[in-house]
Amino acid sequence: MSDTAILINTAVAIIAIAVLIVRFKLNPLIALVIGCCYLGLATGLGVGKTVDAISSGFGDIMAEIGLLIAFGVLMGAILRDLRAIERLVDRLMHAVGPKRIPYALALTISTFLQSIYLDVLLVIAAPLAKGIAPRLGKFGTARMATALAIGLECGIIFTVPGVGALALAGLLHVPLGTYLLYGLIVVIPTVVIAIFVSTFLLTRGWWKPAMDEQDVAVSETPKTEPADDDDDDRAPTAAEPVAGGGATATLVETRQRAEPRLFVLLAPLVVALLLVATGAIAEMAHWSNPVVALLSTPMVALLIGLVGTCLVGRWYAGQPRVEKALAAGLRQSGQILLLSGVGGSLAAVIKAVGLGDILGKYLSAGAWAPLLVVWAIAAVLHIAVGSVTISAITAAGLLAPVAPALGINPVLIALAAGAGSLFLVHLTSNTFWLLQALMGQTTRGTLKTCSVGVSIASVTALGPILALSLVL
Repeated sequence: MSDTAILINTAVAIIAIAVLIVRFKLNPLIALVIGCCYLGLATGLGVGKTVDAISSGFGDIMAEIGLLIAFGVLMGAILRDLRAIERLVDRLMHAVGPKRIPYALALTISTFLQSIYLDVLLVIAAPLAKGIAPRLGKFGTARMATALAIGLECGIIFTVPGVGALALAGLLHVPLGTYLLYGLIVVIPTVVIAIFVSTFLLTRGWWKPAMDEQDVAVSETPKTEPADDDDDDRAPTAAEPVAGGGATATLVETRQRAEPRLFVLLAPLVVALLLVATGAIAEMAHWSNPVVALLSTPMVALLIGLVGTCLVGRWYAGQPRVEKALAAGLRQSGQILLLSGVGGSLAAVIKAVGLGDILGKYLSAGAWAPLLVVWAIAAVLHIAVGSVTISAITAAGLLAPVAPALGINPVLIALAAGAGSLFLVHLTSNTFWLLQALMGQTTRGTLKTCSVGVSIASVTALGPILALSLVL
């Protein structure tokens, strides 16, 4: 088949996937498999080879990242149950003060809390951000909503163990430690610059509280509860005596155990990330040690983090709560795993039809052109489909086969695809509507804070990515 026909059929497959998801509300998993089947059959790959490519692509990426995603999500589920996020935000507020809290919150979310499923993290963090907003003045809601959106979306793409980062690293066979280091190099300046630019725009007349924030009538009169016999059923405070003599000491001990030190809660996650980073640094320094090599293997490092988090949770909250949190985490990880796997299937079919060789003919002028192309493809896909992960892995899959021929480090393609997938988070995104409802914004206001704010981050990320391309 001619190069032109392959390019046309690939475009048709990608457009068809977008139409099936957006227009016909088909589940993304099913739409991606249909797109894979069409592309393989339409380009003459044949039934057998098409099915083999779909199966092998799914299996390869699951072998690469399946356990990593599961371990990360399970850790996050337990940390959520132990209120680690609420306490961390409270500490940040006291440490940096109101003026810097948008930056501190966004950087913490984007670099450190990515083991927690995005929607869960948003639901927990948004009420805290909304509570802080009045202390920032007239533009408090705008600033905190923007910081939250940028931190959440950048984190899942650029930071290990964010689900998007794991999927991209697995798809392009990038060592997880390498992705962790270069992802941090990209995400930190991206978040800071994007929040600064967004804040400048919002506070220079662009944000109109009367139109961009929802009017919520709140009574200034405190409610007075009538005294009745039900008051006797309330839980006693730690300062009150408890009937039963020694029960007071038991109650105080239980409450102390239920609120462990924040460092203790987060220590297993910190250890896991440090182990992964140590492995990457050792590899870059060409230093090898059997023990370090074992412990810094991403699967082993995250397993250590998960076991440590389980032990901490069991000691302070009890085994039943840990089991309940793990069950919730397993439910959350299912869809992530399937979508990531089918993304690998699409990439495998694209490779099998020879698209990489075709693109290599047109993208051999230098490193910048392919990176800009993959960014643009991911951006267009995200506008159409509304899924950061799907658009990122689809765009990365298009250029993955051609990376070796062009001499481009695969981590750059992964980061560029991730950056493009952040462009224009809008009405098709669940994050958009959650931010609107939880932060008390109108749709117009959410377009300014979420859509524009994250788009600024998407474009900003190209700067450090292209700078890295000069040295990698």
